[in-house]
Amino acid sequence: MGKQLDSISAELKEFIEKQKVFFVGTAASEGRVNLSPKGTDSFRILDKNKIIWLNLTGSGNETAAHLLKNNRMTIMFCAFEGKPMILRLYGQAKIYHKREMEFHRYINLFPENTGSRQIIELDIDMVQTSCGFAVPFMDFKEDRNVLNSWSEKQGKAGIEAYWETKNTLSIDGFETKILGD
Repeated sequence: MGKQLDSISAELKEFIEKQKVFFVGTAASEGRVNLSPKGTDSFRILDKNKIIWLNLTGSGNETAAHLLKNNRMTIMFCAFEGKPMILRLYGQAKIYHKREMEFHRYINLFPENTGSRQIIELDIDMVQTSCGFAVPFMDFKEDRNVLNSWSEKQGKAGIEAYWETKNTLSIDGFETKILGD
């Protein structure tokens, strides 16, 4: 059954490191709730109460917009193979853009990626496990390389032009600050 903990244990760290996908949930005080699946090699545990993840360029930028309005975030992992489990990390998040020192402090922890947009840092105040008994078994085949290939083809200038047209506002019209203040 489920447990509430105040930090990531060694056993949970091992579970997280084996997962191929995680889900990020954010919400401003008004507007739509965002839930985004994330993959590739984009998640790092810094210590038992702090993680970072690399936010890659995508069709929207909801997470950034929401964090500027309300910094709460939930990250969820679920076991699609092996022992059933759902793991949620709750806390307050900060968003770092390429123009910020913190982005450059952390970016080398990830593989190089032309589409690197932001780094999100989560200070964890609660870790929760639950059974996951209804989560189906699924086999991992391979990572998709479509986003990385698209980003490489765009190049740095193309990515920044894309941000300007597609990533400056959320679907609810909230600023993302991708291009600065």
